[in-house]
Amino acid sequence: MTMIMYLLHIIGALAMGFYLILPFVVGKIRTLSAAAQEGAFASLRSLNRIAQYGLVIQLLTGGYLMTKGEYSYLWMGVVVVLLLAIAAIGGIMGKPLRLAAEAVKSNRDVSAEQSKIRTFSTLLAVFLLIMVYLMVNNQVI
Repeated sequence: MTMIMYLLHIIGALAMGFYLILPFVVGKIRTLSAAAQEGAFASLRSLNRIAQYGLVIQLLTGGYLMTKGEYSYLWMGVVVVLLLAIAAIGGIMGKPLRLAAEAVKSNRDVSAEQSKIRTFSTLLAVFLLIMVYLMVNNQVI
């Protein structure tokens, strides 16, 4: 059972890997044509949804795996808070992604939405990097 949970945990981590490249993708969207921007925002919205499902997998499998290991309570608390922060920011980012796709479709300015998406994507990448560091070095705290 533990090996299946490890496999599912790794699959969830791969889905969350989208958040590491997201800031770079968002930075390049501004240079695209209007039709390409619309498609890019729609794609990012779908990939964000997949990453959110990966987060649910991470929460469930990680909770199971934490019961099987010996981790400090502080480490477990920090990891859970980071996971919930990533989930919240990823969920909040869904609305600006939707609004940006609609704005591009109707030829409106998307700079406000793009700014929010860039901020959220940078926060997601930083939080995910911290999470990965804590997963690799679980004796730090």
